[in-house]
Amino acid sequence: MRDVLYLEQREQAEVLLKPQRIEVLRQLAEPRTCTEVAARLEQTPQRVYYHVKQLVAAGLAEQVAQRQVRGITEGIYQAVARSYWLSPRLVGRIGGTRRARDELSLGYLLDLMEEVQADIAALDRTAPELPSIGVSGEIRVPAERRQEFLHDLQTTLQDLFTRYGGAEGDAFKLAVACYPKGDKHD
Repeated sequence: MRDVLYLEQREQAEVLLKPQRIEVLRQLAEPRTCTEVAARLEQTPQRVYYHVKQLVAAGLAEQVAQRQVRGITEGIYQAVARSYWLSPRLVGRIGGTRRARDELSLGYLLDLMEEVQADIAALDRTAPELPSIGVSGEIRVPAERRQEFLHDLQTTLQDLFTRYGGAEGDAFKLAVACYPKGDKHD
């Protein structure tokens, strides 16, 4: 089972985005038969089987085994991932055009997050070592020092890009997001 399945096809999203199928998929976090899932969800096995077949056809679940029960072959199914990410491209943007790539705009930040999400989803999670780092923190900047802070951040990052921007070695993508936290009382 994969950690994350990144969904970029509209057909997969359409199969997934039905409340009953999401419940079936949750039950398939562990290998189960349709009869077992039906009992847990208080549904008929036929109804669960219909949803499982849709999930399998969309590549969201798979048959992992089968067994004989009173002369009938019963499939055992499991979800293919623990989490499912929906590509922002599936939803699209109102107006259909990308915003100007102004580094201080919310549109640019949304574009950057979409790009990072796609890059992470494309990583080979079976690789023995994925050198990566995630850092998150909160910085409080008085309004009168906001420009100074942004300048310092930009200078620090430009220094890193200059120092490590050569043509040799492993390529890493560095993305920094800075946005208002929201509730000021946290």
